[in-house]
Amino acid sequence: MNPERILRQHLEDLQRAGVTQVPVVMAELVAALSQASATRAPATEVPRRETGSTARPAPPRQPAPAVVASVAASVVPPVDSTSSAGPPKEHLPKVSSTVTKRKASPLSRDQRESKLASLAERVAACQKCQELAEARTQTVFGVGNPEARILFIGEAPGADEDKQGEPFVGRAGKLLNDIIKAMTLTREEIYICNILRCRPPGNRNPSPTEAGNCREFLDGQIETVNPEYIVCWGSVAAKNLLGTDEAIGKLRGKFYDHNGAKVLCTYHPSYLLRNPPAKTEVWKDMKFLMKDMGVVLK
Repeated sequence: MNPERILRQHLEDLQRAGVTQVPVVMAELVAALSQASATRAPATEVPRRETGSTARPAPPRQPAPAVVASVAASVVPPVDSTSSAGPPKEHLPKVSSTVTKRKASPLSRDQRESKLASLAERVAACQKCQELAEARTQTVFGVGNPEARILFIGEAPGADEDKQGEPFVGRAGKLLNDIIKAMTLTREEIYICNILRCRPPGNRNPSPTEAGNCREFLDGQIETVNPEYIVCWGSVAAKNLLGTDEAIGKLRGKFYDHNGAKVLCTYHPSYLLRNPPAKTEVWKDMKFLMKDMGVVLK
């Protein structure tokens, strides 16, 4: 097979793999290969053996090294040996495990409470997601200490939350309360909210549009409370806050940065109700969090 055909096959393989630049550079690459081949000295013919056996053909020419290097640099992005299989890296937001320095809030407790109350009024009147607005009993804004060191983020209200207007009050909420108690904390010391402030029908996952519509309210809560730590309970919370496609199992066990707050990701309490053995892993995460706060849990 001649070098040009070999190169074409490689380029076609790259194109099938999703390298979109291949069609643009195809003609230039083939032209460069032809030029490199034309300037190279002709191959020396292998003489026949004295025994009269058939002459062995010269090995096929390979593309010039400079051309191959140019191909690689033009169409193949650098490979990160530490990354796992998934979408092209350039399409994924960067998730940093280097936490920036958190800025102290200039707001007093009364000012924070006032800002949160004003934001809650806006949420109660929100009609951005028509389906959610028509189906909800009420919005579920958030509860807790406006000066909390720890802020919990869940997924979205369920039936119990929609009825009572408070996040994490169903079976998963009771389990969360047990976890908080085991952390030697109280619910009142933490600020708790969700990615969405309205219940999705059938408790389905929030759509990207719904999460985007609600993001200003989440950002407002985080900015006002200004926590040192944020715990993302479940993949929906983690992916929406951090902007990543990584599975929750891969995100666990380390802190990520969100405007100076240390973000820890772990399994959602509702997942623990279905998979009790995972409680051990969540407890490891809580011990990791509390140790960073200076509290050693047994």
